[in-house]
Amino acid sequence: MPDLPLPTFLAAHPRSILVEITQAKGSTPREAGAFMLVTENAIWGTIGGGQFEYMAIDNARAMLAGGGESVMDIPLGPEIGQCCGGRTLLNFQLMTSALAETLESRLRSEEEDRPAIYLFGAGHVGRALSRALAPLPFAVTLIETRAEALEDLPADAERHLTAMPESFVEKIPANGAAIILTHDHALDFMIAGRALARADLAYVGMIGSATKRATFARWLKREGGDDTMLSRLVLPIGGGAVKDKRPAVIAALVAAELLATYAVRQEQRSKRQVPSA
Repeated sequence: MPDLPLPTFLAAHPRSILVEITQAKGSTPREAGAFMLVTENAIWGTIGGGQFEYMAIDNARAMLAGGGESVMDIPLGPEIGQCCGGRTLLNFQLMTSALAETLESRLRSEEEDRPAIYLFGAGHVGRALSRALAPLPFAVTLIETRAEALEDLPADAERHLTAMPESFVEKIPANGAAIILTHDHALDFMIAGRALARADLAYVGMIGSATKRATFARWLKREGGDDTMLSRLVLPIGGGAVKDKRPAVIAALVAAELLATYAVRQEQRSKRQVPSA
């Protein structure tokens, strides 16, 4: 997402061209629906970069000057210095107030559809993770028992100070994620137990080690949990391929894990929505 909100950009640049990918075939830098705005001296968004984006920018600025084309069909091959191998169909439109309203409505809808990521604990890793997730398509909420831990966090992150973090598990929207990073193992286990009892969460993860997982498995069994619940727990978070425990590294690995989780779920939903022949 560009740094400037769309309305702010449009107010500063009232004359612009909307460039949108209307069709993407094969391997392409962005998907159909991706768009950017081009003015004489500024750009908002991206359709994937590279030579084909430069070509689109040149065409949009030509339109602003009275020329250009309204449609471009661009093969992403050696002839333009790219090797993606796919093909993109681009549509160019002069921005109008009605078109701006449509784009703003679309962006609001995308904002509302972001998966909810609840971070239980705003210690070193929780804070690093909140920063790593800030530019990604997630709605982040931090839950803490310590007021000072909720200071100096990304502006968009929602935060709650509470003596009972476990009570917030029920507030996570369906398809959301619970990531457990508190300073208290007993509290970690209580939160995880409640989160795993919900079958509608996309991801439940806990910071820790193989030893902590084994300890939690025994705790869960005593509390009436089963192997199916345990199988849905990601512990340790971030995987074990990178042996680096620095908070920023763990945060990067967990952010990648979340992106992969939601990409798979989106692909599964898309397949279910395709009508059978």
